[in-house]
Amino acid sequence: MTLKLGIDLGGTKTEVLVLDSAGQALYRQRVVTPAHSYDAILDLIVAQVEATEADLGQRASIGIGIPGALSPATGLLRNSNTVCMNGRPFRQDLERRLEREIRIENDANCFALSEALGGAARGYPVVFGVIIGTGTGGGLVIDGKLINGPHAISGEWGHNPLPWRRDIDGNPSCYCGKHACIETFLSGPGLSVNFQQRFGEARSSHDIITGASAGDERCCAMLELYYDQMARSLAQVINIVDPHAIVLGGGMSNIESIYDEVPKRLPDYVFSDFVATPILRAEHGDASGVYGAALLWD
Repeated sequence: MTLKLGIDLGGTKTEVLVLDSAGQALYRQRVVTPAHSYDAILDLIVAQVEATEADLGQRASIGIGIPGALSPATGLLRNSNTVCMNGRPFRQDLERRLEREIRIENDANCFALSEALGGAARGYPVVFGVIIGTGTGGGLVIDGKLINGPHAISGEWGHNPLPWRRDIDGNPSCYCGKHACIETFLSGPGLSVNFQQRFGEARSSHDIITGASAGDERCCAMLELYYDQMARSLAQVINIVDPHAIVLGGGMSNIESIYDEVPKRLPDYVFSDFVATPILRAEHGDASGVYGAALLWD
């Protein structure tokens, strides 16, 4: 039996999943990501692989979903919001320590692949997958195949500027060095920062969402703006790619009202006389990334 081990390396948690040859999950575990230290991240992954294989009594193929991407020019990791990983030979270091080939993809690419092959978007020819959580990654799958261009940035909508930006949106700075990236508005930390800048009070994204559900006027106003910012951002993707479906994952995708409120606003921005693109909630939830990582060997 061939085992496929997937790892989803997130900014706050790391998940390990092992699938058997029939695609059934044999093992799952989540641990806290030591996001402050590159060496600690390497140690964590090696320890998880070794412990998992020892427990199952078999060596497995390894696929890893990461924040950021490996540069095709240098092989070094770049564009990660887990900044300690940037500029590091991540693949080489892990392959040396684990003594085998490893397949590595951006975490949003893994998410999109999982949902397109066996999740909410199965059967759709062109799928755009979006993770809205700590960041705002994206991935594109066409006819069941992950699209990854010559710069390994296909689907990176989150580091384009917010479309049709207005004064009320503000001009927040991004870790990438630019201002007003989509990520600075739609990510969980972005929502929190923008609430504080607008209302002068520090609240977490969870508190803002909870407050809106309870009728807090400021929280409701912030979410209304958030819906519109998301509609503008996704409309830009539709105008360029015209996917058959968009799938949302990550912590912010758990806001139930998104799936009613954002589609209502898309016609204001999509360059068409109608909008038929469904906005879908990920079927595998926050495990989509790790499923996609394990599927990198299929």
